[in-house]
Amino acid sequence: MAEVAGRHGKKTVLELGGSDPLIVLPDADVALAASVATQSRLVNSGQGCLCAKRCIVVGNVADEFVEAYRAELGAVVVGDPRDEATQIGPLAREDLRDALHGQVRRSLDAGAKALLGASTIDPGFFYEPTLLVDVETSHACAVEETFGPVAAVIRARDEDEAVRIANDSVYGLGATVMTRDVERAEAIAGELDVGTVAINTATGSHPLFPFGGVKASGYGREMGSEGLSEFANVKSVWIGAA
Repeated sequence: MAEVAGRHGKKTVLELGGSDPLIVLPDADVALAASVATQSRLVNSGQGCLCAKRCIVVGNVADEFVEAYRAELGAVVVGDPRDEATQIGPLAREDLRDALHGQVRRSLDAGAKALLGASTIDPGFFYEPTLLVDVETSHACAVEETFGPVAAVIRARDEDEAVRIANDSVYGLGATVMTRDVERAEAIAGELDVGTVAINTATGSHPLFPFGGVKASGYGREMGSEGLSEFANVKSVWIGAA
């Protein structure tokens, strides 16, 4: 799209996906963090660009968060999207489901462990809600965009390492910070190389606020006054002395 637009001198705004981090600091409300992580990760059956795909958990809160996250994900109802009880439906296509399973298998082969899921569900293009732990930054589920209900937990020694891991990605769409210290979270938000940061809530988009990413997540902004400006041509008028 950018190539075609460029040949005609047309501006473009591109949102190209992401691998959003969710940072859980030691003072976070763990139950809330697990709930937000689940809500964010399973948007559209996990097929969302702005989803918390990498949970980066700091220090000794990691074990408690993993257990809470496993309980949340394990309670999710997978089934027919026409059934009101269903919380997770199928993926869009068979090849997308198979690609997701390949990412999970490569991560497991590299040393990650599955606490939940990691399997397809037949018939249809369903995939089990999956929780991977002992994930390293080199694993497929951390490096690539996983487009389906697969969550990865990465442990960090401290806040600085958590920010480094969060930024260690070709993507830069969104991020979430979970902590009771909102002022500290705002400072961390300034260090994250992304277009959108949520604090103690799931990332999202709203017509009033500019939305878009950096790095391989694209360029330009949709929505908000900044979004309007992307599709406007600014005209300058100079007036000399009469």
